[in-house]
Amino acid sequence: MLMKSSVVLAAALATGLGAFAQQTPQKVGVIGVQQAIIGTKDGQKASQELQTKFAPKQKDVQTRQAEITQEEDQLRKGGNLMSEDKRAQLARDIDEKKKRLQRDVQDDQEELQQEQQRVLQGLGQRMMAIIEKYAKDNGYTMILDVSNPNTPVLYASSGIDITQDIVSLYDKTTQNGKPITGDSTGASTTPGANTGARTATPGATSKPGTPATRTPAR
Repeated sequence: MLMKSSVVLAAALATGLGAFAQQTPQKVGVIGVQQAIIGTKDGQKASQELQTKFAPKQKDVQTRQAEITQEEDQLRKGGNLMSEDKRAQLARDIDEKKKRLQRDVQDDQEELQQEQQRVLQGLGQRMMAIIEKYAKDNGYTMILDVSNPNTPVLYASSGIDITQDIVSLYDKTTQNGKPITGDSTGASTTPGANTGARTATPGATSKPGTPATRTPAR
């Protein structure tokens, strides 16, 4: 009875493995979504606008930092020639200026991060619509965002990276975060230079290669 059961189990396993081997390989792509958004014309425009907006703040920080450095140099070189009260007052002034500058820099950084998130979210909705339509039109089973630190991608061939294809499609079909008149999806059924080169099975990392590039979300 035991031998008969073993034969039946072996036959079932063989059947299952045979069916698995006959399955069509799944087509997988990878993309750096944040890099793609920043690489589009809309993303570059938004980035330039942020730089212009925060340039005065950066210049103010540099000016104040130079002033602090000058006073520190004055205290270091001429402190012995000052009265004790004047030297102590200058040291307090320097310390207070440093604290105010540190608080302002922190506030500026938080504001910049909020603005960057707003840009990513605003353009990201359109980007995701393009990625989804593109994936369906080109037979992708899965597309992974390698710019997301929570995506466990340890290796990805450059042949399955669709980032530049999506950037090109976005620029062709989108302006100011909205579809160009006459286009409702922003996707194409024709793969770009990189997308049709290779198919892959999820988790297949048997050959060494170049680690997938990650960019932490700011």
